[in-house]
Amino acid sequence: MIELQRGEASVEQAGDLGAPPMSGGGVRARRMWRSFRRLPSVMVSAAIVLLLAGCALLAPWIAPFDPFDPAQLDLSDGFTPPLAVNELTGRVFILGADDQGRDVLSAILYGLRISLFVGVAAVLFAMVIGVALGLLAGWQGRWVDAVIMRAADVQLSFPSILIALLIFGVARGSVAPADRETAAVWILVVAIGLSDWVQYARTVRAVVSAEKRKEYVLAARAIGCSPQRIIFVHIFPSTMSSILVMATMGLALAIISEATLSFLGVGVPATQPSLGTQIRVGQSFLYSGEWWILLFPALTLTILALSVNVLGDWLRDAVNPRLR
Repeated sequence: MIELQRGEASVEQAGDLGAPPMSGGGVRARRMWRSFRRLPSVMVSAAIVLLLAGCALLAPWIAPFDPFDPAQLDLSDGFTPPLAVNELTGRVFILGADDQGRDVLSAILYGLRISLFVGVAAVLFAMVIGVALGLLAGWQGRWVDAVIMRAADVQLSFPSILIALLIFGVARGSVAPADRETAAVWILVVAIGLSDWVQYARTVRAVVSAEKRKEYVLAARAIGCSPQRIIFVHIFPSTMSSILVMATMGLALAIISEATLSFLGVGVPATQPSLGTQIRVGQSFLYSGEWWILLFPALTLTILALSVNVLGDWLRDAVNPRLR
């Protein structure tokens, strides 16, 4: 009886090893904050990401014009250079106007909303699928692990953008023509998410395969804890830091994937222009002298992706200093 009580106590203590204790979490948080303050590049990147995200959220209130409102558009404003006064309408556009007379600054703010939404939603979708399959493969092992990992290996043999193109085409073909334009954003989320789940599955599977052989898991099994409790209470917290790092770095890749698909003309429709769509439109006028239509959306996309990547690199090093 005494040994059983000791065993239960050791399981409770060992089970907490799956997640960092409160004091250890506080020490880690303070260490990460000190590391954050010592790196000006990371602070600047965080400020840029917050600024762009805030501008995207507040676009309906801070944008000078609504680029999707035909009543506010005037074809006479088309191709107005930045900070130049249009001779016909007298309007001034800070970043110029495109071929339809839309304010480029307003289009960028609204395009950021779509690009960030698609990126975040695709990362969350890929994370859910990858983590679920990784937990299943790592815990079950044997043929379940073999099937999931072989499927992951097959997908890794193809570029993710080709996988996304294939999934986008199949999903778009299964939607009624009248609903394709409204469903394009969600189809894009599914396509990018299904092309990026592998990294989450492989990482989580490796952690679960190592953790399930440790003594606290064996002790939890011995006292009758359900597999669901062992996985989600004791093992899953051990994967959170790796998942967070992958999600941060995956956000930049998802935003670039969305821009690439939209640039190729298979992403967001022209009625909902993202940054990629604006770059595709601007590329058509680059050699005719209207450089601002391409430059400013491309510069915004580059700054956003670079800032997110810097944050992801810092977070990876902060979570696991041995990788430095």
